[in-house]
Amino acid sequence: MDIRQQVELPETPLPIAIIGAGGIVKDAHLPAYTLAGFPVIGIYDKDTSKALALKDRFSIVENVFESIEALIAHAAAHGAVFDLAIPADGIIDVLRVIPEGSAVLIQKPMGNTLPEAQAILNICNEKELKAAINFQLRFAPYMIAARQLMDEGLLGKVHDVEMMVCVYTPWHLWDFLFKVPRMEILYHSIHYLDLIRDLLGMPSRIHASTVKHPASPGLASSKTTMILDYHEFLQARIITNHGHDFGPEHQASYFKIEGTEGAIHIEVGLSLDYPRGKPSTFQYISKRSNKGWQKIPLIGDWFPHAFIGTMAELQNHVLQSKPMSHAVKTSYDTMRLVEAAYDANRRGGINLNEIT
Repeated sequence: MDIRQQVELPETPLPIAIIGAGGIVKDAHLPAYTLAGFPVIGIYDKDTSKALALKDRFSIVENVFESIEALIAHAAAHGAVFDLAIPADGIIDVLRVIPEGSAVLIQKPMGNTLPEAQAILNICNEKELKAAINFQLRFAPYMIAARQLMDEGLLGKVHDVEMMVCVYTPWHLWDFLFKVPRMEILYHSIHYLDLIRDLLGMPSRIHASTVKHPASPGLASSKTTMILDYHEFLQARIITNHGHDFGPEHQASYFKIEGTEGAIHIEVGLSLDYPRGKPSTFQYISKRSNKGWQKIPLIGDWFPHAFIGTMAELQNHVLQSKPMSHAVKTSYDTMRLVEAAYDANRRGGINLNEIT
């Protein structure tokens, strides 16, 4: 069967203006835009040397600007999409200077807190920005394929979803994470919460526990367990341990979807031996085919290919008024899930001393 792995690309893509020149732009945004043929008419960063280095490395980058005002003026004159690849605490200030009616792709998370997410949503509404949040995992080739199998009924009625992460993540690559009061759920598991919400909708209840790892005492948290309840038969689980520093033999990073008629198993290779990663794999089984487990060759991976999808869907919305699943209005629900998880963690479980 013909299984899609990429969203439709705009026939004549709009130019892109990038604000921020950090590692995510180098490793994901610009490689993705190069693959897709998206023109980048300019880039700005407070550290101009970083922007210049990216221009030297990627031929699609046309200009480096020494001020955000100069970049915005140039981008507005050319009808560019603004690509905000900046820390969460800087999003609101930048949105305030983006011209009204602009198209904007905003790096996740949508602020550090739910009030910040609400403020971002309010600004986008007030300025009539065509804005989306860069929740890319839903646009990874294997997730686009998984959604198609679900939509076509090959799994039957989905009743169980599980995301398991037992890896070693080199958190030292992101110094700012050691300064934030909320880390693992807000900056990592948020991807899984957004993905599950996209596939299954909002749960009726969430249970959560997020704790530190003794090898990384400076981090707010790096181990999390969450359970998302929907109804009598449907549940989703997210289990993460980023401190498994004992070699690759028993590391795990997979996403599993089970239904009454079939199942999908995806190995998320990016998290294994990060940042080099391993190739991801996709397997599915369906009682309707009686062929056993089948492996689908993947065309691309989470990094950088999923970043094509977030930009392409935004541009298709601007150019053709097509719906976009990662719009700020709907992405706010992902931030609600994040906040609910931290609230559930704060409330805690049952105190066994109270059970006699």
